[in-house]
This record gives sequence, structure tokens and C-alpha cells, in this order.
Amino acid sequence: MADEIAATAEVAEPFGEAPPRAGWQRWSDAALLWALRLWRLGIIGPLIALEEARGHIFALAVGLFGTGIGIWFALGSEPGLPLYGMIFGLMLLAGIGQISLPYPWRPCAAGLLALSLGFLLAGLRAHLQDAPVLGFRYYGAVEGRVVEIDNSASDALRITLDQVVLERMDPAKTPLRVRVSLHGNAIGHPPAPGERVMMTAHLSPPEGPAEPGGFDFRRMAYFAQLGGVGYSRTPVVLIEPPEPGEEWIGRLRAWFSAGIRAHIPGEAGAFASGAMTGDRSGISQATVEALRDSSLAHILAISGMNLVCLTAFVFALIRGGIACIPWLALRVNAKKIAALVSIFVAWFYLQLSGANVATERAFVMTLVMLLAILFNRRAMTIRTAAIAGFVMLALKPESLLAPGFQMSMAATVALIAGFQALDARMQRGSLSRISVVVITVVASSLIGGLATAPYAAAHFNRFADYGLVANILTAPAMGVAIMPMGVLAFLLAPVGLQALPLWVMGKASEWILLVAYRVAEMEGSVTAIPAPHWLALPLITLGGLWLIAWPGRARLAGALVIVLGLVAWPFAARPVLLIASDGRLVGLMGSEGRALSGPTAGGFSASNWLEADGDLAPQAEAAKRPGFDGPAALRSFQLLGMQGVVLTGKRGIAQLDTACRQYDLVILAARAENIPANCPLIDQKTLRETGAIAVFPLPEAEPAAAHPRYLLRPARPDRIWSGGAGDLTDLRKRLPEKIFEIR
Repeated sequence: MADEIAATAEVAEPFGEAPPRAGWQRWSDAALLWALRLWRLGIIGPLIALEEARGHIFALAVGLFGTGIGIWFALGSEPGLPLYGMIFGLMLLAGIGQISLPYPWRPCAAGLLALSLGFLLAGLRAHLQDAPVLGFRYYGAVEGRVVEIDNSASDALRITLDQVVLERMDPAKTPLRVRVSLHGNAIGHPPAPGERVMMTAHLSPPEGPAEPGGFDFRRMAYFAQLGGVGYSRTPVVLIEPPEPGEEWIGRLRAWFSAGIRAHIPGEAGAFASGAMTGDRSGISQATVEALRDSSLAHILAISGMNLVCLTAFVFALIRGGIACIPWLALRVNAKKIAALVSIFVAWFYLQLSGANVATERAFVMTLVMLLAILFNRRAMTIRTAAIAGFVMLALKPESLLAPGFQMSMAATVALIAGFQALDARMQRGSLSRISVVVITVVASSLIGGLATAPYAAAHFNRFADYGLVANILTAPAMGVAIMPMGVLAFLLAPVGLQALPLWVMGKASEWILLVAYRVAEMEGSVTAIPAPHWLALPLITLGGLWLIAWPGRARLAGALVIVLGLVAWPFAARPVLLIASDGRLVGLMGSEGRALSGPTAGGFSASNWLEADGDLAPQAEAAKRPGFDGPAALRSFQLLGMQGVVLTGKRGIAQLDTACRQYDLVILAARAENIPANCPLIDQKTLRETGAIAVFPLPEAEPAAAHPRYLLRPARPDRIWSGGAGDLTDLRKRLPEKIFEIR
């Protein structure tokens, strides 16, 4: 440092000897030099490293693009034009900076460009998807065209209709799509895709989240332009058969599915049909739960594995078939012809399977890979997965929040990186073919399972302890038997030779179901996991991307970020009291877990609350826990010094006056007509504005406070898909400020 200071002094005093410097001046020079070194080490150095590594970190740019989308969805209120204008200005500045900024600053501009572009695209997509939503409960005739057939959680056949006509409803206010579950024994005409049908149905607006921060079905329905959901107990009546060419892919799916189930009886046929075509209407809820608890539900999701297995089989079939004809093999490029045919097969299967998020991601990746073969480029890289992720998020930003997208992307990126690392460490030719197959099956199941575990735990609040074993036992059957045999059956069906491949497919399906049920029935097969802190998944995702994408040793910093995400997981605060959106169910946290006010009402809310608590108990068992007292119409509870009561039915309404005088909080599962003065009431009219309500204890502002205070958080967000925030004026007037804070 002394030499550097002396050199600086010589430059400053070129004419003669430099004057002696005081002690404070020497300390100032030293501080300046250290500041310059820290600037280079802490700011310029990382920027230079980013610029030099930009050919390897496209995945991080896509991660920032997704972060911009995530920020838009995480906002507590709907952004207005001023915020959009500011973000648009930042995007323009970032684009200019990407071109004109000096060498080390370009990565910052690129990151800001990706971040702002994601934010703006999410807002644009939301406003483009705006469509009418029912604002009331409707009962009457429902007419429409069948576009989708599946099963509800209660195993009832469910149809989705477009071109909807509702009795006495203005067409401008009629939802574009509605979904109706068909209950009862008399379904009437069995609906088929493309048909125009009619029934008498109960419809209501899509429900919001079961608790603040929970899964928001209304948001999902908004982006699907689904404006009403409900049920019908009357027979379905056929109005018009499908027009020629209308919903042809849906009718083809139904034909193929019916053919599979005709040759493969029982649950195995329904499973094979679901795995091949996405038609899960014949699969029982018991099978769905067994597949979920054994970590095999991804098979029915028409995941990337299904599409890749099919495309790989067709690719090998075409290339091998050409190689068997020497005259043709010497004159054409068999590899490129196989790739070209496989592109059309992959697109056809995408349409046949219903084009869910995971399949769309797999199709984009497969398309990029096959195009790389056509243009003599390297096919399977992290960049391929990043391109697929960018295309999916650009077209459907809401996919970022879908479990299918998160899990499929995590598995794909981890598998590519993992097998690249294995390939670099294993000596080629030193292993037998059987060893390679075994290592591939075990490694793919292990890597994919570890990569998707945090996302499965966050969304489904459970971990399948024996999922690795189940996937190892079933992966060969899926890749070798079900998908190839399905293709052969489809090709041989016109000449009536489909029986043998369908028989093989049936046996493979029986094996997968056997493994699923046996694994799910094992003691300790499922571990309950509570909902994570909101920071956990973003940290794990960004840390994983950094760990995989960064080319140097600095990638190990990504592992530290992943650890931080796992450490943050258990710090999510759970509400001590939860109130369902209709007031019919209340959940109170106690020493034995969350106690529920009733054994049957509000089943959807009950299952969501218990799962988020990390509790596998059924609702009936949770209703037996200590916490609530009294008859069904008047269930009282005590919460940290506060007395509350849940009133239901006519008997509960009759007790309203007395309850208002005796309790600090009154929850009424009805609309109150005559509300007593100063009644701390939450009724169905209030809940319609707020949605479900969560209650958290507030820290005491004063040690000698006479009464504990509580925070009430409504679940209805002030966002475009919820129609804006509800009016909380009445709630604030009714609940005393000395006990409740509402925000």
C-alpha cells in the first residue's frame, strides 16, 4: 500500500519532491485505496463475472422473468396505471441500457429487463382473460356445449360447458364457461364432447381461498374464464349432436378411451385410459388417493414422462424402420425424418391429452430438442428447459403458480443437470447395458423425487416416504409397456389387431395400481408437512437455479440459498382461529391440533385447513377434539381470554340476541336480518365481502392490557380475479377495536 501511495504522490507532484504528508492525510489515502479495492471486489468483480458467464446463465434470466410474474401475483392490491407506467419506463430504460451501457453493467440491465417484462406480461394476460362471473347463486336451466368431461372430488361425473345460455340472463353477463357436477342416479343422456346439452342446475361464483394465502380457486377459474360452478340432480338432455369437425379431438379422445376400457376391464382400464389420453372420468377417488400417497399421481397428470416416452418410441420406431431398409437408409437421413415425424406425433398427443401445463412444458422442450436434431445442434441442455419455461410463462403467466408447472420444471432441470454430472463422472463402456438401465431408473427417480419434493410438500402438505421405491418399481412398466403398447394399439385398431398390445397395457396398469395401493397402505407411507413460509419456495427455486446454471465454483452459493429456504419453511404463522366463507365451519387451534366445530359441514375448508396445519386427521376426528362445547346449533369456544360462539340453523338464529350480550365474537351461518346494537357479529353477509377469515393473536402493546388483541385477516384479495376488495366497514363497526384489529 505504501508503494501505491508513493506512486500517487509522484503523479500529483511531477515538478519537484512531494511535500511531507500529515498523519491524517496518510490515513485518508489508505482509506481511499481500500474503498477502491472493495468497490472492485464487491461491485465490479461480480458484474464482470456475470458478463463473462452470460452464455451459461440463460436459466437465471428466465428465473428473473418468472420473479417479475411472481411479484405481480404477490401484490396485495391490484396495480394501477401509474405503477404499470413506471414499470414500462424501467423496461425501456433497461432495454436501452442493455445496448448502450459499458461492459460490466449490461447484466444488470438484462436482469431488470427480464424482471419488468414478466411483471407487465402478467398484468396484460390478466386483463385479456377478463370475462363475466356470476355474482349470485343461480338456479334454473343451463344450456351449453360440452368441452371437457372429468370427475369431481366426490367421484361425480363433471362436465364443462362453453357457449353458455342461462335462463333470464343477459348474454353480456353470462359466463363464457361453467362447470357442472352431475349428481344422482339419473344422469340421462351420457354427455360427449361437442354435444349441446341442457340440464337444471345450481350455479354459484367460484369460491375464493379457504384461508388467507391459501389456494385460490377463484384465481384459477378466472384465468380459465370459468365464471360459474355448481351441480345438477336432473337428467342431462341432448339438444344437438356435434357439428362435423367440432371438438374432433375431444371425440377422438373419448373413442380411444372407450376402446381401452372395453378391452381392459375395471380400474386398470380406467387407469390406462387416464395415462394415455388424460380421460380420468372412470378412475375412482380411492385410486387417485393411492396414487397420490405413493407419489405416482404424476402418471395420471399426463406429465412430461408420458409425452417423452411416446415421442421416443415413435422416434426409435421410424429411425429403426428406415434402417431395416438398406436402399432407403443410404439415401435419406433417417434421424431427421424420425425427428420430423415425432414433432407431429408430439403435437397430436398434446391435443389428445388435453394440453395441461405439464404436457405443454414437455411439448415445448421436445419441440426444441427435435428442432435441434433437424438443425444439427445439441439437443438436451439446461437452455432447452429454460426456453420451454420462458415460452410457457410468456403465453400463460399464471402457470407459474400451478403445481404441475413448478414440479415438472424442477424435475426436468434437475434431471438434465444430474445426468450431465453423472455422464461426466462415469467411464463410457465400463458398464454393462443392464447396469446402465438400473442406474438410469434409480438415478432418475431419486433426482426427480428430490427436486419435486419441496413443491409437492408446499402444495399438497404431504411427503410420500416410499415414493422413490414406488417410482423405481413402476417406471419400467410405464416406459416399456403402457406408452408403446398404446401407440401400437392405436395403429393396429383399424385392422382389428389391437387386442394383444391392449392386453400388455392392462397387465402393466394392474402392476402399477398394485404397487400404488400396497405402498399407500404401508404404515408411515405419508408424512404430513405444514404450509411453508412464503419465502421458502422462492429461495429454494432461485438457489437451485443458481446452483445448476452458474458455471464456476460460485455456484455453491446456491446451496446456501436453498438451505436458507428450508430454514425459513417452519416460520409460517398458523392462525389460531379460522372461519369458513359461509360461516358454517370454524377451526380452533388447540393442544391436540385444530378442532373443528362440525363433523361434516365445509368439507373443502376443513381438508385445506388441516393439510396446511400438517395434520392428516379426517374432519370427523378433528371435530371430536376439545375446543368446542354445546349443541350443534350453538357451539361455544374460548380463545386466550376471548369467548366466542358459532350459531347455525334456525335454533342458532333464535339465540342471536342472547349470544350478542354474552360473547366477544358471534359467528352466524346465515344472514342476520335484525342485528342487535353493539353485537360483535360476523354473518354470511359480512363473509360474502371478506371471504374466509383468519385470526392471529397480536403481541401485547401494554403488559397490563385488560384484554388480549387479535388480528383479523380476510381471505378475499383486492385483485382483478376477485372483483376487488370487499367492504369491511360493517365488520369494523361491529367488532370492538380494543379486541380486534382488521387488515
